[in-house]
Amino acid sequence: MDEDAKTRFKWKFYKLTIQLNIIMFLVAVSGIVFFIVHSPYTVPLTTGILILAIIISWDFFNRYKKTKTWLQEHADTGKDR
Repeated sequence: MDEDAKTRFKWKFYKLTIQLNIIMFLVAVSGIVFFIVHSPYTVPLTTGILILAIIISWDFFNRYKKTKTWLQEHADTGKDR
């Protein structure tokens, strides 16, 4: 893999990592809101946060598949080692 491809992979990996962290944060916040906050808006707010996490998860899995395919195309075959 050349240096340009390595740099592109690092940025792709960085974006996926940030996106996964956001998903985990949203799920954790929804649990905290649901069990700690006592308000008439608790259930709609929790539902909204979880729907947002699901939408971001869907985008994450699509990006993950594309990045995995890209990495397999640009990976070293081991012949030149």
